[in-house]
Amino acid sequence: MVEKTEIKEESAELFEHHRIVVDPGQDPLRIDKFLFNRIENVSRNKVQQAARAGNVLVNEKPVKSNYSIRPGDVISVVMAYPPREVEILPEDIPLQIVYEDEHVIVVNKKAGMVVHPAHGNYTGTLLNALARYFRETKKGKPENGFGYLVHRIDKDTSGLLLVAKNEDAQTKLAKQFFDHEVERTYHALVWGEPEEESGTITGHIGRSLKDRRVMTVFPDGEYGKAAVSHYAILKKFAYVTLLECQLETGRTHQIRAHFRFIGHPLFNDERYGGHQILKGTTFTKYKQFVQNCFKLIPRQALHARTLGFVHPVTGRKMAFTSDYPDDLEQVLDKWEKYTYQRESGEV
Repeated sequence: MVEKTEIKEESAELFEHHRIVVDPGQDPLRIDKFLFNRIENVSRNKVQQAARAGNVLVNEKPVKSNYSIRPGDVISVVMAYPPREVEILPEDIPLQIVYEDEHVIVVNKKAGMVVHPAHGNYTGTLLNALARYFRETKKGKPENGFGYLVHRIDKDTSGLLLVAKNEDAQTKLAKQFFDHEVERTYHALVWGEPEEESGTITGHIGRSLKDRRVMTVFPDGEYGKAAVSHYAILKKFAYVTLLECQLETGRTHQIRAHFRFIGHPLFNDERYGGHQILKGTTFTKYKQFVQNCFKLIPRQALHARTLGFVHPVTGRKMAFTSDYPDDLEQVLDKWEKYTYQRESGEV
């Protein structure tokens, strides 16, 4: 019996997980050969690479490529998602490099940049920029010329993104994402104020049955994949709240969908309803204030603030923090001033 979960369309983490229960009549066979025969579009070398990284488990224990499978064995395999068949052309696009060595690179992605080429965005992506950067630099050029993704963030979300420089590093990092060992926090400005100072949002997330561009929460789990988001209030303003969000899972649009689900859409998130004035007064002056804020940050107010992981080669704990981009900084300043003026009776 084969159970396979491909995390692609509905996840921001780019790996695939296979679960295989060995048939009762199976003859003894090396596990690398067995998996090569059972998993589509995978080379034996790729399986061996996954085993070296500790990503091939039998009955929940890592095994080597030469392990001989037995009837009833439960095999779990995590591999980085295979590369897309799209030519990545180098493009001269500015990048903010936060950290780099011969195995990994951490980039502070600006809002408006797509991570990888896809329908409607075949140029101007982060991978196009990295292809140019690696062509010009001598700091350990990736084997494929542009790097190996292990996760992604939305086009209009700013902040930290981790890219591997070789397949071994990618494979080991994919396992960390699968095991929820990568530490990530996001800062989000949302409409209204959650009832609790901190909390957890749960509910399966999948594509809307009415609009494929939107992810929807299915609280009863009838569709989608399990998703868990934790949050804590950082600062309360007049009609919006700054939150820190920590993800247990990495579903596409997870924070955006979860906070719309609990009635607090992200500020100016057009796709999830946050581009309308959802809280506040009916005064024209207030409406103009919010519209000015929308103009300052013409995107969802979401920033990938911190990133922590174990280096795939050295084993050293790595941790990074990204400053707010100018648009988010300016909007927070405006809400700070508006809140002070409101509390002091000036507005």
